[in-house]
Amino acid sequence: MTVLTPEMQAAAVDLPCPTCDTADSARALVAQKLDCRDLRNALGSFATGVTVITARTTDGEAIGLTISSFNSVSLEPPLILWSLSVNSPKLEAFRNASHYAVNVLAADQQWLSDRFAGRSNDRFADLTYRSGLGDAPLLEGCCAWFECANDTQHAGGDHIIFLGHVERFAQGEAQSPLIFHNGRYRTLAP
Repeated sequence: MTVLTPEMQAAAVDLPCPTCDTADSARALVAQKLDCRDLRNALGSFATGVTVITARTTDGEAIGLTISSFNSVSLEPPLILWSLSVNSPKLEAFRNASHYAVNVLAADQQWLSDRFAGRSNDRFADLTYRSGLGDAPLLEGCCAWFECANDTQHAGGDHIIFLGHVERFAQGEAQSPLIFHNGRYRTLAP
């Protein structure tokens, strides 16, 4: 799930939901007595951390996206998951990458979340980062990094679920994570 900034959400409030407002999916929601916008709002009541997933394309281009769908799965073996819309222009690049990195953003990195959630093609311009496994970019100043082999992908409705095998990880010096809840960025109280 790509995190929308408050400005992006405000602009999208009156727009139809591209997933639910089609004839087939709207019928399915009516049959289930679900309202897409209400469902999205209810899902937004679950606070999530904010991450930037980074990788290298097969051509060597650095790619990255803001994602809030990151979760731990297993300690033995060490597995994580995240998901990406089947409509994402970066889907095939992530599907074909050998590795990707999960950069867990710190409370003072909202600007990074906004940058990687935006439409700019040069998201890495003027950024300082290190190269991780598979040459995946590791962004500076994060709370944590998880470097993962791109193990398995599963269809999950209108998303693809990426299951990654953690091959290396590190905790940063930043203690407080960036959080997203009810359509807004949040931070933990001291």
